Amino acid sequence: MLKHSVMGRKASCRPSIAYRPIRPSDLGILEQLHADLFPIRYESEFFYNVVNRRDIVSWGAVDRKRPNGQSDELIGFVTVKIVLARESEIDDLIRRDSARSEHTLVYILTLGVVEAYRNFGIASALIREVTRYARSIPTCRAVYLHVISYNTPAIYLYKKMSFDCVRRLYGFYLIDGRDYDAYLFVYYVNGGRSPCSPLEIAIGVVNYLKTGFKSVAGRIWRYDDRKPWRSTKCKESYELLTTHSNRNLAVDQGATEFQCV
Repeated sequence: MLKHSVMGRKASCRPSIAYRPIRPSDLGILEQLHADLFPIRYESEFFYNVVNRRDIVSWGAVDRKRPNGQSDELIGFVTVKIVLARESEIDDLIRRDSARSEHTLVYILTLGVVEAYRNFGIASALIREVTRYARSIPTCRAVYLHVISYNTPAIYLYKKMSFDCVRRLYGFYLIDGRDYDAYLFVYYVNGGRSPCSPLEIAIGVVNYLKTGFKSVAGRIWRYDDRKPWRSTKCKESYELLTTHSNRNLAVDQGATEFQCV
């Protein structure tokens, strides 16, 4: 029914979009929408939890101008859940007080708009519902999600909505026997921010250069003071090598896993 009533045609006039929570009566259309829009198959339990609000928060978009009793039928949706920051995969990307363990995140599970209703700003409006919801939670520090690497429109949308692309996850999705990469996007709220901001990176570089300068100055002073050069050189080389190796390790991990933003 969905493919004929919605998916197969473009909306003939400017729709009258309204947003509401997803309800148990939306179960059938929600399952059909996911099957039509996504290459990944979701278990029945997922849809049951969505419509019954079991640990999942959702918003649906409907077109009040649709005829034949379809004015309350979903034409777009977003589903999210709250997770503890300390138990999430982006805990290292959230600056938070280590003494407080109750910080949370909002994770976007699915977001979709049927083809006939795209380019009407529905997806952007649904994302704004999510970010407003996240800001209303005092303990929440960010909204995050995954996007498959070839979904260029979604990537563009999240960047336009001020999400930061912070990580590329290789082989994150397995679809029909093939591996696909994913991008991890984060939107910070309520003072949450990356622990590696540009300012902090700059400060770290300056401090590193200062440390290196002091070490070189110390060598020159010891040399002028005619202290044994060979043993001093070995000691200083070891200290510099340790510092330099740790710094390279941090940079390499950042390059392969995420980009500080």
